[in-house]
Amino acid sequence: MVRNKAAAEEAGQGAAHPPEQEHGALVLERGHRVRLADQLYGQIFEQIVSGSLNVGDRLPSENEISERFGVSRPVVREALLRLRADGLVTAHQGLGTFVSHQPAPRLKTFSDVKNVSAYLRAQEVRVALEGDAARLAALRRTDEQLQKIVQAHAAFADSLARGQVSAEADLAFHASIAEASGNDFYLGVLESIHESISGFMRLTLNLTRTGSRQRAQRVVDEHASILDAIREQDGERARIAMQFHLGQARHRLVDRERD
Repeated sequence: MVRNKAAAEEAGQGAAHPPEQEHGALVLERGHRVRLADQLYGQIFEQIVSGSLNVGDRLPSENEISERFGVSRPVVREALLRLRADGLVTAHQGLGTFVSHQPAPRLKTFSDVKNVSAYLRAQEVRVALEGDAARLAALRRTDEQLQKIVQAHAAFADSLARGQVSAEADLAFHASIAEASGNDFYLGVLESIHESISGFMRLTLNLTRTGSRQRAQRVVDEHASILDAIREQDGERARIAMQFHLGQARHRLVDRERD
């Protein structure tokens, strides 16, 4: 049995229908497989990307959003907290919440943008998981495994240079490192969130493919730094290089100044 309003909303049951919305306003789909907080995040994200909300604009209050869309304050609060954690908005005591960063406008042309909240949550898992996997790969890798990482890096760099890079090529590099860790659980966890990882990679790689040459080179250089540390069997440097790369990938997605 659903015991509270927030749970009812997540289950798609018993939630009040939102009032009529103004043209271009957010519309949340109850019963949709994506959590309401993620939907709210994604649609606010889209308004920031499109310029409907610009840097310096104030968002409605939690109460206003809750009443406007017929959702509980915990749902609204979760979406706003994630927007803050991802650097898109900033809260000022007594003043409200304001847009602080905008992603590259061309991001709105990619269909996966509506799922960006889930992708960024998966990215948080990757920072911890893949950072340690890279550390263990540096300490445990065999020559054969190192060669597989080298080949995956070369294939990724080549495809990126030709403008034909795919999420599969990026994932192959990361998977080869997880495999070299000597612990199957690392690869297993990555496979369990494969959909979100692939979605994140599609978005970031589309931005990279359509962005500046410097942006593409930064991605290749970050991969090369990880590879160098693993080749030299420097575990701590490999961990830091991987976590730096994943952090930069996140920043490149949410901040057009990193373009």
